[in-house]
Amino acid sequence: MNNIKTFGALKASGYIPKTIKEEMRQNLIKKMQLGEERFPGIIGYEDTVIPDTERAILSKHNMLFLGLRGQAKTRLARQMTDLLDDYIPYVEGSDIYDDPFHPISGYGKSQLESLGDAMPISWLHKSERYGEKLATPDVSVADLIGDIDPVKAANLRLNFSDERVIHYGIIPRSNRCIFVINELPDLQARIQVALFNILQEGDIQIRGFKLRLPLDIVFVFTANPEDYTNRGSIVTPLKDRIESQILTHYPKSIEAAMSITAQEASIHEEQAKLVSESDLIGRLIEQIAFEARASEFVDQKSGVSARLTIAALENAFSAAERRALINKEKNTQIWMSDLQGVIPAITGKIELVYEGEQEGPYQVSVNLLEKSIRSIFVQYFPDPESFKKKRNKEVAVESPYKKVISWFDQGKSLDLLFHLKDADKTKLLNTVDGLGELVLAYFPKAAAKQKAFLMEFVLFGLSSYSLISKKVLAAKIEFKDLMGSMFSEEEFED
Repeated sequence: MNNIKTFGALKASGYIPKTIKEEMRQNLIKKMQLGEERFPGIIGYEDTVIPDTERAILSKHNMLFLGLRGQAKTRLARQMTDLLDDYIPYVEGSDIYDDPFHPISGYGKSQLESLGDAMPISWLHKSERYGEKLATPDVSVADLIGDIDPVKAANLRLNFSDERVIHYGIIPRSNRCIFVINELPDLQARIQVALFNILQEGDIQIRGFKLRLPLDIVFVFTANPEDYTNRGSIVTPLKDRIESQILTHYPKSIEAAMSITAQEASIHEEQAKLVSESDLIGRLIEQIAFEARASEFVDQKSGVSARLTIAALENAFSAAERRALINKEKNTQIWMSDLQGVIPAITGKIELVYEGEQEGPYQVSVNLLEKSIRSIFVQYFPDPESFKKKRNKEVAVESPYKKVISWFDQGKSLDLLFHLKDADKTKLLNTVDGLGELVLAYFPKAAAKQKAFLMEFVLFGLSSYSLISKKVLAAKIEFKDLMGSMFSEEEFED
């Protein structure tokens, strides 16, 4: 079909023109009937956002995706091009991709009138039928809609009242396309007003021209909730003209969040060969985001983007890779101590409230990591709190951690250097009485590397429950008994 070069041949082929909204509707129906995936790679929205989006497309609506940062709003919009026909014909040379059957620009109309069936046509691929603009305070009506071009008027020797002197903005140039405006509240109110006619009547107005261009566009807007900042909001009449408002959200389960992070994280092929990652590490990293979204130190109106966990996982791999390269090891795994390297990925991705600013971004990030360890620990090992002595129990159940804690209570300590070789770290962990037995009691089938990792995890878990002390220093993590760390020799001397 896209080999046809004239309007006459196009008519003879039986081609039937469609509006872009009808086109998307029909192609969505086909995909649903064939059981095909409509939005591949969009995870966690299967029962919420995707059904809402599909209903909006079936209703031929313009859409507003409303949600916090990092919720795949723009990605959803970009994937809508998959619901377009592979190619559409347009009047060759038209700035706004005029439909040959119904041209709307002065150029398109004159071409059809003067050439008729001989009018040349070109074909536009669906990948080119997408326009996107980030709303910023400096965006003008001329940028979006268009304005008079005095240079064009001078070169063509035309009067300013001639339609041909108009330079079309990005919206008319997106005719018969999907057009996205990101962060809509950042657009000045007077600029938002300029969109009223396009959304309601489907036409544009440029200065004093008696111009009517019934544009054929699917508008997709993205925005954070209106109270996110005081930069601006969506003016009510504009919001009223956007037919479907779809609320996005963060992943509701650790599993969905892990799938998103695994899909989006950029792990170099060399890293993947050198470094292995346990499922537990992935869960710990995702839990950091869940803890941040519930923290009183983090601004919940700002949100905690999925980019936090993506960057954190990349840093965890890089921390393990760096250690292996320094030690000239051919393979390694991500250890618990490597998670200290994810702190820089957290500090820049959370907006803090006043109390959080008082704590400082570094300390808040460390606390979030500690809370993550504490939350995940009880999913793998018994809850240490359940073994505390209770008044209503005559016989207390002996804690499985007693032997490990007793070893530290004897004044012994364990120093895990950040750049230890895997074999050396495993030897050190095996010096702690009862640690290996504890892991094997709950994970009897654990391989040697898994066992060593879980032994380190137990130490981090016990410290998160304040049963032993953990101190992060420049080159190592120091574990010792809790009371000994509180009353050090230096303090006694003081």
